[in-house]
Amino acid sequence: MTETDSIRLTAWVHGRVQGVGFRWWTRSRALELDLVGSAANRPGNRVEVIAEGPRSSCEQLLESLRSGDAPGEVDHVAEQWSQPRGNLTDFVER
Repeated sequence: MTETDSIRLTAWVHGRVQGVGFRWWTRSRALELDLVGSAANRPGNRVEVIAEGPRSSCEQLLESLRSGDAPGEVDHVAEQWSQPRGNLTDFVER
């Protein structure tokens, strides 16, 4: 697999990340990187981020999520890498 091969990143962002513009901010970063996917609030003060695209772009998004630049307060980001499903066409907030 090369850096341009498409991959799926699922990241669970824990902390004070709901009601602070975090999903909008994540969507903006993902669109800058030409990624498709979603950012959705989940129980337990988490946001689930799903992104598909080149591995290097997904890695940049993951780095942004962990950078401290996001709105709110990120305590921890768990990640999972998998094969892309290819059924996404945009990056949306859910």
